[in-house]
Amino acid sequence: MSPRAERGAGWLGAAVLIALAVLAPLAALAWWALQADLEHWRHLAQNVLPTALANTAILLLGVGVLVTLLGTGSAWLVTAYDFPGRRTLTWALLLPLAVPTYIIAFAYLDLLHPIGPIQGAIRAMLGYDSPRQFRLPDLRSIYGAIFVLGFVLYPYVYLSTRVMFMTQAASLLEAARTLGAGRAEVFLRVALPLARPAIVVGVSLALLETLNDIGASEFLGVQTLTVSIYSTWVTRSDLAGAAQIALSMLALVVALILLERHGRKRQRYANTQRMRPMQARRLQGAGALLAIALGWMPVLLGFVAPALYLVAETWKRLHLVGGVSHQLLAGLGNTFILAGSATVVTVLCGLTVAWAGRTLRESARFHPGRACLRIASLGYALPGTVLAIGLLTPFTLIDHALADALNLDGLLLMGSMGALVVAYTLRFLAMPAGGIEAGLSRIPPSLEQASRLLGENAAGTLRRVHLPLLRPAIAASALLVFVDAMKELPATLLLRPMNFDTLATWLYAEAARGTYEEGAVAALAIVLAGLLPVILLARTNLKIGH
Repeated sequence: MSPRAERGAGWLGAAVLIALAVLAPLAALAWWALQADLEHWRHLAQNVLPTALANTAILLLGVGVLVTLLGTGSAWLVTAYDFPGRRTLTWALLLPLAVPTYIIAFAYLDLLHPIGPIQGAIRAMLGYDSPRQFRLPDLRSIYGAIFVLGFVLYPYVYLSTRVMFMTQAASLLEAARTLGAGRAEVFLRVALPLARPAIVVGVSLALLETLNDIGASEFLGVQTLTVSIYSTWVTRSDLAGAAQIALSMLALVVALILLERHGRKRQRYANTQRMRPMQARRLQGAGALLAIALGWMPVLLGFVAPALYLVAETWKRLHLVGGVSHQLLAGLGNTFILAGSATVVTVLCGLTVAWAGRTLRESARFHPGRACLRIASLGYALPGTVLAIGLLTPFTLIDHALADALNLDGLLLMGSMGALVVAYTLRFLAMPAGGIEAGLSRIPPSLEQASRLLGENAAGTLRRVHLPLLRPAIAASALLVFVDAMKELPATLLLRPMNFDTLATWLYAEAARGTYEEGAVAALAIVLAGLLPVILLARTNLKIGH
């Protein structure tokens, strides 16, 4: 065995264990699904899956169309046109990413309530006194869910598509203009086809987030596959049935991943040669006003309106009711401890699998380190409910093994904070693994070789050479993991200990009880935490654009 292979063997062993941990819940799901008899499958096929599949398909289709229109339209608007406030709008369009979908649903349920502020203001303007005389369509519907999810998730399409628009050569668009094409035709026949791979990638990510949603869909009364998994396990304690629905859901996830990979393969449209970017056309008068109105509409509906509602309700709770409850403060502490612990473990695991690929870089065709890295990244594609159901069996087996080894009674892992940390780690491992891998790829091998020639071993090279250079990538990954862990709802609902609340589960419970003031405090705290990575993302996006 070569010296390089020797020093990489330990890292590879750890990376293999991490990859197996990611695969374990998938294997458990398949095992549980096969335990059910044919009658059980028939019951699901007749009574559960048709409605859940139909609702999920309609939701995905509606959200897909809406995020495509909003994301692509806003990306073209801020790239191709110049108008007052354009620079601010460029980063403001990212703000809905700071708000989890279930918080937007929570806010709009109260804002659009028949006796809420919006409908009350409309009736006052029309001269009506009662909701019986005038009321808007009920938000609790599949169309309400499409509206809520679409206005929160469109930034995924906006981000990828705007970068593609900015990298298109002005000469291509000008050539189309000289051949007689109008501005609309240039967009539809030149710019849009060139940006199609980026649009596909953004839509795929938005639809994966839609599949993972449970709070918004349940708040709005939409029985999706995710909600069906949760209700089948929690309400009926039917683990086999929940596993069967989860496998059906995984088929949709695989289809979306294949769609996203197909979009990435077609990203050969981009021109890597030095080129002149297109110049934004200056708008004035009515055109500028129309651009301002269209550009700011997604921001107002996807962030400003619900954020102002949360601020108002939080103010009401803090100053009129007399502060927050001790249970909410305990939930805040639980959230920070849980998110912090998960962040540390996830970043360490991400560093392990990324470094395993680095140390074995010169392997033959099959690269075990890279294979482990790809497997470890699968967790992000698994909806939280699917991952949580799949982890029940591994956790039970580990608990029984520990009980036999330590001669203890009861469960140690199941229903503990440790179980949540494991679930969060598997769910968000793709972030630090991918970020650190990208950071390692930018470090020349000559630095590592020089360190080795100077007598430093592999661990010392990582500690003294690579980690200082990887600090920005590690910090960015840790921030993203921390914020996503703070707002994770599906896995937390299924795996949390008894009488253990986070901000997300507290908000879920308050919304179910209809006590919006207390829930608004938790929601606002989650939104404020979510603003941190969005601000960093906006700054990066502005640097790309300028």
